[in-house]
Amino acid sequence: MTTPELPEPASAPPAPSPQTLPERRKGAWRRPGAVIAAVALALLGWQWLETRQRIAGVQEELAKRLADNDAVVKESLVVARNTQAAHAVLQGKVAQLEAQLAEAQGQQAAFDALYRELSKGSDERLLAEVEQGVAMAAQQLRLAGNVEAALIALSGVEARLAKVARPQFAGLRKLIVRDIERLKAQPGADVPGLTTKLEGIIAGIDSLPPAYERRPKPEPARPAGPPTQAGFWQALALDFWHELRQLVRVERIDSPGHADPGLLSPSQGFFLRENLKLRLVNARLALLTRDRRAFREDVRQATQWLERYFDGSARPVQSSLATLRGMQTIDVGADLPGLNETLDAVRSIKLAREKK
Repeated sequence: MTTPELPEPASAPPAPSPQTLPERRKGAWRRPGAVIAAVALALLGWQWLETRQRIAGVQEELAKRLADNDAVVKESLVVARNTQAAHAVLQGKVAQLEAQLAEAQGQQAAFDALYRELSKGSDERLLAEVEQGVAMAAQQLRLAGNVEAALIALSGVEARLAKVARPQFAGLRKLIVRDIERLKAQPGADVPGLTTKLEGIIAGIDSLPPAYERRPKPEPARPAGPPTQAGFWQALALDFWHELRQLVRVERIDSPGHADPGLLSPSQGFFLRENLKLRLVNARLALLTRDRRAFREDVRQATQWLERYFDGSARPVQSSLATLRGMQTIDVGADLPGLNETLDAVRSIKLAREKK
């Protein structure tokens, strides 16, 4: 085995001599590249120093701004803490307000339910009052023909509806106002007044004097004549004759155009009075039922009985006769308007509310 041969080391260049160094330096300055390189190095050094100074200024400015920012951040943190505390307080207040709002809403719902219940009850009571008033007015018109009482009942119902002023009852109120106007324009007879007069005549029949018990009219006083020189006996005879004439008097008690008054026994007089009462009671019933023919016939018959069997000179008899004669000219058969449409409207509203 053979070993490789190593190359021989190169010989080092010869060191420059001290005399040649200044010459080399002088030659270097004379070369433009060296000058430019030196200038460039100088510029780079100056720029590096300037950049370093600028960086130092920027660092100082940055440190200052960072310090300011730290102060602002600290202040912001304080404000944020205060804001968080205020927010927490506000959240507590909001939660409290929400609880109060929920409680108020619950109370409002309860109040609404109570109001609806009370309103429903008040509407039912109002409809009951209206129905009762209209039914009362219809009853007065149908049974008694009392227009005034019917008007009073309907006016009260209309005033009640006007006071409430609820739109769901506007149509019903219009019907009631229409009925009031129709009753005011009705030219019917005064049924309550006529009924009262008939009842007064019936109550006074027992006290009416019969015709056969009529007392003669008192003789008119004789006019005083001129004074005469009469003797005692002559004056006595005149007085006796005057008194004798007062004992017996004959007088006609019938009236022209009428039959002679009948002489009735006490029992017949009792039945006459009772029959006369029945006639007047029938006249009152005919008045209430608007039966024109029956009313006039009963009043005519009662008038004839009063004229024939009772003393026409007595004031109670004259008053009763005048009343009955006036009734014969009154038309009691006028048809009064009914209130069925109004009653049906009230009942329809009640039925509709009950179905809800």
